[in-house]
Amino acid sequence: MQETMNFYQIPREQWQGFYTNGMMPFTQEELDNIKSLNDRISVQDVEDVYVPLCHLIHLYMKEFESLTLSKGLFLHRYVKMPPFIIGIAGSVAVGKSTTARLVQNLLARLFPRRTVQLITTDGFLYPNEVLEERGSLNRKGFPESYDMEALINFLNAVKSGEPDIQIPVYSHEVYNIIPDTYETISQPDILIVEGINTLQLPANQQIYISDFFDFSIFVDAQPALIEKWYLERFESLLDTAFQDPSNYYYQYAIGDRKEAIKMAKEVWKNVNLKNLHEYILPTRSRADIILHKTKHHLIDEVFLRKY
Repeated sequence: MQETMNFYQIPREQWQGFYTNGMMPFTQEELDNIKSLNDRISVQDVEDVYVPLCHLIHLYMKEFESLTLSKGLFLHRYVKMPPFIIGIAGSVAVGKSTTARLVQNLLARLFPRRTVQLITTDGFLYPNEVLEERGSLNRKGFPESYDMEALINFLNAVKSGEPDIQIPVYSHEVYNIIPDTYETISQPDILIVEGINTLQLPANQQIYISDFFDFSIFVDAQPALIEKWYLERFESLLDTAFQDPSNYYYQYAIGDRKEAIKMAKEVWKNVNLKNLHEYILPTRSRADIILHKTKHHLIDEVFLRKY
């Protein structure tokens, strides 16, 4: 990665020694409930990688709070502490959702007096009906498939401290936005925003999504490995989808398995891999932390932004 010249490259063995307090907040059973389908996470991963990561996030939070207080002193007015927002980016199937839920649960346990909420930018995808009208359903996940203006407005409302903000809900089972269904974000102390587009593309010429982030993470791996995980996840979805005719994957689950896998490989090549190279990977250097994965979702290196 050429852009990592702006990062400290830290082997896992070194990273795990940066913060050790003997605390293990999760059992393996709890981790199994947190992880996404076909992902892997162990108690050792939490101890070696994620506990030091959350300690680093805490350092950023303290600096954020100090700066906010200093602004208030400068302005001679009370400045309300805005939510601390964490962005988590990376490819489809790389394990972003697992990382997001794990960080959410860790921060909630480390700071029990703080409210920690999590959203995914999938809720800001245009409904399939809109994408179909525009002839871009086959580019779902690409920048133009998101209502970026609505996402920017949402983040601005969160930072401004607006109460009870409602956002649409996306279902992977039906592969679409669920009509008349909303998730409520209620003035969290910490908000985690997870999605492939969290570090990319402005809604206009002035504002980026990442402008609202106080800390950002990019989950990284070699494309060939991500493809393997994508196909494994697809097959796992087929193993359960045949029980539910309303499931988007039902049509593939009841058909020829080889043809379904062939279709998934084409989707990876023509949609997800293309999106990864053109729009997702170019945002990697904007992250504060890059978690690099190798086989079996094992994090072998951490990259920390220098400046």
